[in-house]
Parts: sequence; structure tokens; C-alpha cells
Amino acid sequence: MTRPFLTGVLSAFTAAGLVVVLAACGGTTKNDTAGPGPDRSTATADPGAAAKEGVKMAFLPKQLNNPYSDIEVGGGKQALEELKGEYKLVGPNDASASSQVSYINTLIQQRQDVIGIAANDPNAVCPSLNQARGAGIKVVAFDSDAAKDCRDVFINQATTQGIGEQLVKQAKELSGGSGEIAILSATPNATNQNAWIEVAKQTLAKPEYANLKLVKVAYGNDDDQKSFQEAQGLLQSFPDLKVIVAPTTVGIAAAARYVSSSSYKGKVAVTGLGTPNQMRAFVKDGTVKQFALWNPADIGYLAAYAGVALSSGQITGTEGQKFKAGKLGEYTIGANGEIVLGPPTTFDAANIDKFDF
Repeated sequence: MTRPFLTGVLSAFTAAGLVVVLAACGGTTKNDTAGPGPDRSTATADPGAAAKEGVKMAFLPKQLNNPYSDIEVGGGKQALEELKGEYKLVGPNDASASSQVSYINTLIQQRQDVIGIAANDPNAVCPSLNQARGAGIKVVAFDSDAAKDCRDVFINQATTQGIGEQLVKQAKELSGGSGEIAILSATPNATNQNAWIEVAKQTLAKPEYANLKLVKVAYGNDDDQKSFQEAQGLLQSFPDLKVIVAPTTVGIAAAARYVSSSSYKGKVAVTGLGTPNQMRAFVKDGTVKQFALWNPADIGYLAAYAGVALSSGQITGTEGQKFKAGKLGEYTIGANGEIVLGPPTTFDAANIDKFDF
């Protein structure tokens, strides 16, 4: 599988002029009560060290039985099979801020080597993550970051700035250059989506977007029915709405489902991040013209390779360190331990049947 490419992304999207809304799901805030974890800047890395076999890595996504998360952790499982490691999956059924804490505490007791986490809240998980790090467990945040003092590295889908800017560019294109738009996000505490939305607001303040008005940011809590109801509420509350931008795979599918069976079809555009299999029907019936997404499996795959590299001492999370990630090639760690997967792919009626995930 080649790494998806897309220039000027919307959570980085532009390439063919996509209709984007970012799914699934940057910025972080330090949790002053958590206490910092081990100082990676003083640790020594050995890039020539052999990758350890038998590394125990547990994946803790935002919630279980989420189509996007299922694909992500599936990529992690594949990578750990390649690396002869041990894969474990745990997680809550809801995406609330504190729902992941008990799982982290259990994983500490089970003496995992690495915890991979997509944080529902950047700070709520901090104390437990730092307890894990204090016990020698490496922490890889993926998709949605934990506060930077609570993990070793963060696997980001694309740059926060690029995603937020592209979100606004696509909304402008779909609206014809003016009018009302709304954002249908996941949870109010979702790290990556809040960062994208903040960039979007800053971009909307620029003169070239003066005729575009963000009327509301709604939250569907990454729940299908709640997102469906929020989409319905947006259209009822704002009859002149032109675009719903959903930076979540759950939100874009729910919004598209509502619009597709309503009188708003053909009048209100839906864009964002979604998987091809999830969005295919809405593209083919004309509800969604374009949407975007990186391959979620590659995020989990990269997270697993980073976790084993950390556990093997090949990297410590310091900026400038390099490691190899199997079929994805070599990666370099950026500032604050961030590792960027790369820009996403645009999907439309012309190419959607070429993808199956």
C-alpha cells in the first residue's frame, strides 16, 4: 500500500479540490497535575539497535466498534505481526473524556511494553500515562494527541495547520464563495479536531473569506445517532446553511445519511473525512461530491513501528531521530515528538471504487 498523497490538506485535504471534513480524528495543553514523565531528551538512542521481538503493545482507541478506529488498530495488528510482537486491543464503548483512564491503569498492571492511545481528552489521561511511563512503559499517541509531557511520540495524520486551512478552502468552494457553514465535530474535548477548528476559525478571519460565516460548531460525540440528530438540528436552525463540514468519520456519514433522504439534498453540501466503504453510497447518489482521508490502517501501522522502535532503544522521541516503518519507509521525528504520516487522498466518483477500506 502506498502512502496517500494530497497537497494542501484540510483531521490536509486538497489535491483535486476535495469536499473535506476531517474525521477522526492536534494541539495539546499540559496537565499541571499530571507530573511530567521521563525526560526523553536525556535518553540515548541507538539507531543501529535490532528491533526486539515479543514487544507487548496494547492499543487503546477513542472507542471500540468505531469503523475508523477499527481500521486504525487493524494496521497496528498487522505491523506487530511483522515485528513478531504481541498485539492487544482494549477500550471503552463511549468516547468520554475519562473513559480511557481505567484501561491505562489495567495495562500498567499487566506490564505492557508499549501503550498506543488515541486520547479522548489530552489531559484526563495524563496522570495515568505518566504512571505508565514511570513504570518503563513507552507511550505512543496516535490520531488524537495526549499532552506532550504524557507520551513519548505522537503519530499525526497530517499537519494541523494544513488540515484547518484546507477545511475552509473546501467550504468556500462548495458554498460558491459565500454563505453560512457549520462544523459537525466529535466530542468537545477531541484534541485533533479542536486544533483543526481553531485553525479554521483563524483562517476564516482572513479578508479572502469575509463572505463565509461559521454559524455553529456542533458535537455529535462520535456517536452515529447523536451526530444524525445534530446534523438535522443544524439544518433546521440555519435554513440558509450551505455546507456541513465534519472532521470525523462518524459525523460525515451521519450528516450524509440525513441529507441524502431529505429535501436538503442537492442544496447543502457535506464534506469531511470518511472511509471509502463508508461513504461510497453517498458519493454515488450525489449527496457527497468529494471527501478525503489518509489510510487509517497506516496510522496504526506507523504507531506500532514507532512503539517497537522506542521499546528497542532505536529512538527516544527526540526531534531529528529517524526510524524505519516497514512498507511506509523511513520517518523523522519532528518537534515535540510529532511524527507526521503524510497528507490524505481525495475520494470522488471517479476513484472511489479503486479503494476498499
